[in-house]
Amino acid sequence: MHPGLSDSPFLAACNRRTPSRTPVWFMRQAGRALPEYRKLREGVGMLESCRRPDLTVEITMQPVRRMGTDAAIFFSDIVVPLAAVGIDLDIVAGTGPVIAEPVRDRAAVERIRALEPDDVPDITESVGRLVEELGATPLIGFAGAPFTLASYLVEGGPSRNHVRTKELMYGQPDVWHDLLDRLGTIAAAYLRVQVDAGASAIQLFDSWVGALSLADYRRYVMPHSAKVLAAVPDVPKIHFGVGTGELLGAMGEAGADVVGVDWRVELSDAVERIGPGKAVQGNLDPTLLFTPWSVVEGKVRDVVASGAAAEGHVFNLGHGVLPETDPDVLTRIVETVHQLPVPERPAGRTDTPVPAGR
Repeated sequence: MHPGLSDSPFLAACNRRTPSRTPVWFMRQAGRALPEYRKLREGVGMLESCRRPDLTVEITMQPVRRMGTDAAIFFSDIVVPLAAVGIDLDIVAGTGPVIAEPVRDRAAVERIRALEPDDVPDITESVGRLVEELGATPLIGFAGAPFTLASYLVEGGPSRNHVRTKELMYGQPDVWHDLLDRLGTIAAAYLRVQVDAGASAIQLFDSWVGALSLADYRRYVMPHSAKVLAAVPDVPKIHFGVGTGELLGAMGEAGADVVGVDWRVELSDAVERIGPGKAVQGNLDPTLLFTPWSVVEGKVRDVVASGAAAEGHVFNLGHGVLPETDPDVLTRIVETVHQLPVPERPAGRTDTPVPAGR
């Protein structure tokens, strides 16, 4: 571990210790809105970009250099490990992941094999190079959670209503649980590869799990997400989903150290739903970045103030950076958050030494 990581504001907040400043990073900061990213990606497909260490390292570093964020997020895609185990898919520009043969029965589920480190040597190389280049800036590894991965596989691509996903979940629960168990094993292995190579924290993305009720989340999803989080070595674990206001407490129970909150719930309210012993991450509405700076600045201050209710707060958006976002606004947000005083926190913080890597 780089000696400077012990002073990382991001890791301190994740571990509910007092940071030197409120840390900030942005989901999807690596790519999308940056002109240097678009230039680098010209003529190169998304999957290829994620599997080439030269591109992965440079794309991951770009926002850290430009914005001065307190953490880097590994440039990849949640379907990379699925492609690595032989699932025929492509990431189509303007659409997202498209699966050649959707998974809708037991035979298709049984063809999904486990992920081995030898399947992704490029990921190990990319993370190792990034850790060396980042120095005292933590690298966040990530993976897709079992439900969201399953939704892509079952639907064949992105879905608004998740009809086929729920059809399988309710109609063939034994097949469903087998599918999520296999996907959880893949996600856990992919996260371990990144942590073993030097990532300082991980985020488990369950982007579409907000489509479920709390009861269904607990019955059909939570055990599998908990399995993934439990399998990750001793680094801070962030768990995030979209539209998950009713699920926040359960997502924390699944084993997260930090619960990501989208923009639909005030952080102070989210803290009550999640309960003690957790930090929170979020949660500026990404569309607010298109408003006048006076509006953006006011909302940034509101988020920091609302986050004071938590035992630890990592400033972020409530979802990913939108492609049309002005990168200079992101930089100004980082500067603003860093200039604000660190709020006093409620009792329950853990201002004691933490294990190496945390």
